[in-house]
Amino acid sequence: MPHHAVEIVLTRPVTPGELRHARCGVPLAANADRTRLMAVHRARHPDGALHALRRRLGTRLPIDVLTTHYPGRHGQVLLNVSLDRAADSALRQAAAVLGQRPQDVLRRRVTAALAQEEQERARRLEDRLESMLAHHTPEEVLTCLAGLLHSREHHRTPTAP
Repeated sequence: MPHHAVEIVLTRPVTPGELRHARCGVPLAANADRTRLMAVHRARHPDGALHALRRRLGTRLPIDVLTTHYPGRHGQVLLNVSLDRAADSALRQAAAVLGQRPQDVLRRRVTAALAQEEQERARRLEDRLESMLAHHTPEEVLTCLAGLLHSREHHRTPTAP
């Protein structure tokens, strides 16, 4: 059975005691501020790993979202979210009206929201570039950007092999 890397996003930083208690059942790695955890779980499919970890850790940790760390066969990252009753009811009603499954409606809404966010970020970047180009030549902007990128790459700390 394959192993699946799962990222666990928490609603708040987990306490050392909560983390210790959760680690009794599942090996976990925490980031520095203990708001994100990583786990590797055996399951036939990635969605099975997400479901099993939600079941095992849902009462021990303040879990917001579980997500596969790597894209699956179709190039998508899977999410496992727990909705409150009102949100779940609204999602089920919308799905019934559309004649679709709730997870398909949620997938479409999340995909649309991510696409909109990406478009807004691109628009903000274009606006900032236009503003810079009003005061600087394209060559100046490119030279400055190249210097910044080189500096960031040069000052980056090496990672262990």
